[in-house]
This record gives sequence, C-alpha cells and structure tokens, in this order.
Amino acid sequence: MSLYRPLTLAAAIAVLGGCATIPQPLQGNYATVSTASAQQGGASGTAVRWGGEIITTEPGPQQTCFFVLSRPLDSQARPRLGNSGENDGRFVACRDGFYDPEVFTRGRELTVTGTLHGTVTKKVGEYDYAYPRIEANVVYLWPKRQPRMAYPPGYYDPFWGPGFGPYWGGPWGYPYWGGPRVIVVRPRTPPPPPPPKK
Repeated sequence: MSLYRPLTLAAAIAVLGGCATIPQPLQGNYATVSTASAQQGGASGTAVRWGGEIITTEPGPQQTCFFVLSRPLDSQARPRLGNSGENDGRFVACRDGFYDPEVFTRGRELTVTGTLHGTVTKKVGEYDYAYPRIEANVVYLWPKRQPRMAYPPGYYDPFWGPGFGPYWGGPWGYPYWGGPRVIVVRPRTPPPPPPPKK
C-alpha cells in the first residue's frame, strides 16, 4: 500500500472537519470583551458576539430582552456545552419586536451580535447583579442538540473489547488475523425413547 493513500485520507478528513463554519447572520469581526470587563461599563459602544443559555425571556411593549448565562463560543459561534460548569457570567440582550418565551425557553442556546450599552441591574436572589446590556441586531436560536445514543444494557460492540473483539485476534481470533479459529462441537443429546406400546 502506498504511503500517500493514508496521508490523502487524513488530509480529506481534516478538510471536512474544517468545514464547520459560522452561520452567515453571525459572521463578522467582533471585539473580545468579557462580561466581567463590560460590567465595569468601560466597553460601551463596542460590537460583540456573545452567547450562552437562556435564563429567562422577557417581552416588553417595544422589544424583548433575553437574560443569558454566558458561555464561551466554539468555532461555529455556538455556546459550548455547559456541563463542566464553565461560564462567563451573565448578560442581557434586547432586540426590537416580540419573541415568544415559549420558544425562547430556559436552557436553549442563543448567540447574539450587537453593541454594548452599559448595564442593567436586576436581582439574582437577594443580590443586585449588573448585567452588561447588548442592543442586539441578530438573535440566533440554535436547534436543540440531539441526545447522544447510549448503548442499551447488554449491548456488545463486536469491534471493541478484549483483544479488540472478535475481528482483531485475541482469544476470539478471526481466521485471517490472530491465529486459527477454534470451533467446539458438542454432541447432541439423543431424544428420549418412545413409550412402550400396550
């Protein structure tokens, strides 16, 4: 086998992996401002692209505000999964129009682009929390992630296991890889004799 064949395959996989692009509405150049620094109020007027999980959606008379638990964005500008507890604080993004809280529900992933405009203070429990405020021009609701398939109880993957399973040698050796195949034949138990005729 030629050495170029595996290298070509590896290059093709790398190219396909690099095809994960940012959705068109979220593309552009944005400042890397953290929510912590924006809480101090010094970044007002800066264009940002932030995302995270919706805490609550509050429609008002003219616009809807999304209170968001901020998370770092991945290479597609989608919030990273938050099961590690990683977050960047909170922010609020407001956009003209009505956005239904039954669609933009708690826990859904959201990425917004817009301009920072000071802070909004709101209670979190008994604490007065200063939310950096974004006047959003794009509100991008991500589709729900598909749950990962878990193997059912007792499922056996034939390609993995001791000795890499039955197809890669080891104690269950495949006849073309890892030694001869052993087949055990057990004698059949003879059927019981018929009852005597009367």
